[in-house]
Amino acid sequence: MDSLVRDLIYQGYLKTNRVIDAFSKVKRVDFVPEDLESAAQANIPLPIGQGQTISQPLTVAFMLEKLDPHPGNKVLDVGAGSGWTTALLALIVGKKGKVIGIEKLKELCGFGTNNISKYHLIEGGRAKIICADGSKGYVNESPYDRILVSAAADEIPKELKKQLKIGGRLVIPVKGSIWVLEKKSDRDFREEEYPGFAFVPLVSGE
Repeated sequence: MDSLVRDLIYQGYLKTNRVIDAFSKVKRVDFVPEDLESAAQANIPLPIGQGQTISQPLTVAFMLEKLDPHPGNKVLDVGAGSGWTTALLALIVGKKGKVIGIEKLKELCGFGTNNISKYHLIEGGRAKIICADGSKGYVNESPYDRILVSAAADEIPKELKKQLKIGGRLVIPVKGSIWVLEKKSDRDFREEEYPGFAFVPLVSGE
């Protein structure tokens, strides 16, 4: 187990075995640009080009724990960027699960797909990256057990709430907070807010 994972466990961000196991196996260094490989173990966000970042490991750990993905789940990963969260999720949901990463910026679609390919998760159909506007979700594969958004929205997109299964969970940054929504019925959501986070904005529209 590397020092980053140990620190995240010690600080209380990594808790469940499924998430710890994924963090131990899917190395962040495989998802950063070559010139930043030496900084991959640092608990800080790093630039990946196009004005986007690979999120701080602490934040990713916090969000994945709140998302609570299970083996066999179908997950939508909005703002897939480097592909790191898509690969982490693909490992957690296992061979019977599926993760659809969605990324608006073409250059990053290629970067993320290449990075995930290092873990042979694309050939088996467990993970894929689609180049599209993630703020609208991805209706073709909906509904989802879990939806993770890794960029800040001004409000929670209605399309994402619609594409969630009843009993499903959505984790999304809105302005400076991470929101966790659990879908109780078509109209009823249980919401929790966790303030004190910073994200790049969710890229939407043209």
